[in-house]
Amino acid sequence: MVNQEWRDCPVLVTGGMGFIGSNLVRRLVSLRAKVTVIDLNLTEYGAHSHNLADIAPSVEIVAADIGDDTATAAAIGKAAVVFNLAGQTSHADSMTRPAADLALNQAANLRFLEQIRTLNPALRIVYTSTRQLYGRPRYLPVDEAHPIVPPDINGIHKFAAESYHLLYARVYGLRATALRLTNVYGPRMRIRDAKQTFLGIWVRHVVEDGCFELWGGDQLRDFTYVDDLVDALLATAASPATVGQVFNVGGCPPITLLALAEQLVAIAGSGRFERRAFPEERKKIDIGDFYSADGPFRAATGWQPNTSLSSGLAETLAFYRSNLAHYLSES
Repeated sequence: MVNQEWRDCPVLVTGGMGFIGSNLVRRLVSLRAKVTVIDLNLTEYGAHSHNLADIAPSVEIVAADIGDDTATAAAIGKAAVVFNLAGQTSHADSMTRPAADLALNQAANLRFLEQIRTLNPALRIVYTSTRQLYGRPRYLPVDEAHPIVPPDINGIHKFAAESYHLLYARVYGLRATALRLTNVYGPRMRIRDAKQTFLGIWVRHVVEDGCFELWGGDQLRDFTYVDDLVDALLATAASPATVGQVFNVGGCPPITLLALAEQLVAIAGSGRFERRAFPEERKKIDIGDFYSADGPFRAATGWQPNTSLSSGLAETLAFYRSNLAHYLSES
């Protein structure tokens, strides 16, 4: 679908009050799509009222879990495209609250797919999975053939949800695609703490001219700016070649976390960091070096990232310098 084809298209975005979801919703609204959001509004995992506050009249918002059959039926029935981004994002919380993670990331997705199969099996589905399910890499860059060895409960449940989407594509003919995302960053990410991304708390501290902790620092990671990811999501929905498939989606070339911290502070012109040993309880679920091979996705869709890491960091810092007070509150 080219941009003009989104006009008047009925689109459902689950998790649309969150970081990635709200940026996607904002793009879809700018393209004149008819957008419905389903979101349980879990503020501790990134949902925030300010994310859509200025465009709320242009969006239908359903406050519900995607596993709530009654609440989701009308939205599923009228949609042509579903971007399924809902979920619990904290790896650490999944280890201390595994049953809650099971309900939000696995069971809810299975019920949601059953609703789609029953009510609207022709719609297009794009599901956002995670690179976390690969675990500690056995080789780099990590491609889709890499063994799946989730390092935590969250990774296991996200892999199960991804597998449900692909199973329903194979068995029931649903037009589903799963995307394994790497470290996504940018405006509207959670910065109050590190429940969504460690880079969020780093950004908060440099904007406040404070100090953040760098655990280790030699780890290599790749990062995707959120606007580039929105491009990738739209390109996936538009590409018949991606149906029934799973793809990595990468971003900028890999960088050590030490170099990232140095670059962030330099661009901000404020803040500082202290390098410390990795806490033992977090080291157990850390994946070490990781960066993705996403050639198959680029070949299937023609997508490529357009935002350099330095530009993305600058845009992110500018956003939070103007909006910091909103994102220090829970909602």
